[in-house]
Amino acid sequence: MSQFVVGLTGGVAAGKSEVSRRFEALGIVVADADVAARAVVAPGSEGLARIVDHFGSGILLADGQLDRAALRERIFASAQERQALEAITHPAIRELLRRTCEEAGSPYAIAAIPLLTEAGGRQQYPWLNRILVVDAPAALQHARLMLRDGSTAELADRMIAAQASREERLALADDVVVNDGHPEQLQAEVERLDAAYRLMA
Repeated sequence: MSQFVVGLTGGVAAGKSEVSRRFEALGIVVADADVAARAVVAPGSEGLARIVDHFGSGILLADGQLDRAALRERIFASAQERQALEAITHPAIRELLRRTCEEAGSPYAIAAIPLLTEAGGRQQYPWLNRILVVDAPAALQHARLMLRDGSTAELADRMIAAQASREERLALADDVVVNDGHPEQLQAEVERLDAAYRLMA
């Protein structure tokens, strides 16, 4: 088991996936909350059944999979609906992440949790030893969202506004990586942190 676990978080389109990939390339197991989130709402899962109970069967695609685009529109239009979804999925996601980190064969493990701040931070994840925040300027997040997801400017604004503020995220951080579009600098930061985390572990 990895006794030492780093929580990795950051705002939407800040570059968390890129940072995760670079840690994985160094041999570190990354338990990804997005992967866990898909697993807990897979067809036949208790999570999906509870989502259908709350949102109705219109939230499903023809093949029985969750219609993520339709669900995203619903939850970004209503804070109440977003909280309802989180109440269904977050406990199951937390448990799956913890188990994956415990079983990791690397010197330490990373739990990549995009909504760590919104989900209650250390209070909900007391098993995290450190928190690493990937930070990017808001204008860059906005541009990346429109490019990556084909989001309208308005939806990109809503997605950024729906998350915790940059200040709230940074207040949780033990470590910060600034991802403002300089790959060499990003790689150097990841390698520096990897060396530090191996020592701590």
